[in-house]
Amino acid sequence: MAASLHTLVVEAVRAGVRGRGDSWYETPAMAEVSAVRVELRSVSKTFGPVRALVGISSTFVGGKVTVISGSNGSGKSTLLSLVADLTRPTSGTVDHGGLGRDRLAVRAAVGWLGHDSLCYGDLTGRENVELAARLRGLEPQVAYEKAAARFDLDAFAHRPVRTYSRGQRQRIALARALLHGPMLLLLDEPTAGLDVGSVERLVRIVREEAARGAIVALVTHDPELARTLADETLTLERGRVVPAAAD
Repeated sequence: MAASLHTLVVEAVRAGVRGRGDSWYETPAMAEVSAVRVELRSVSKTFGPVRALVGISSTFVGGKVTVISGSNGSGKSTLLSLVADLTRPTSGTVDHGGLGRDRLAVRAAVGWLGHDSLCYGDLTGRENVELAARLRGLEPQVAYEKAAARFDLDAFAHRPVRTYSRGQRQRIALARALLHGPMLLLLDEPTAGLDVGSVERLVRIVREEAARGAIVALVTHDPELARTLADETLTLERGRVVPAAAD
């Protein structure tokens, strides 16, 4: 019987594929830009008869954390996909400025973390990190060692990910997302199911990423996390921006 795609990936990783370089945080995502920002102008997105977003205008700026809130189905994840250039607006424009003028350049600048880690369960944590490094053109061993030091991975990174706790999987996923020093970090409900220690680690990392100048957009239902991290707040309701309350 033909091997599954998952099995082929596991075998390919364990066979060892050489990385294309030994750089660290030296990818197109780290190119100097005059203005690190993503601007949405009158953006709408429809899926058949469903209007997921309606007339969204907003700016995400480097060095700041924008917290995106709203009820389920309000359009938060669709908005992140547009910011990441994973989907195109039905109308309006998304300007990625100095991050890149084409999809490949923009995607090279993106680091993504969702509530699902999307790690390969039959690979070890280290193998997951090294696979991501190879795909980014980084030297796998160097990339892993730096990630392990930053995220304290060595205590569990040599076991298959399927044996991990929720917090351990998210640490591997966050390490993968940040390997290449992305200038656009998108986090979709990253604290779901995490314990207090894991949430504190995430908060510290998010602050570090904003401090180095990255754009950070964070979707969360957690009001305490929002208060802790938000430099800017964007609230959605039925695909529209809710105006901020007057002071």
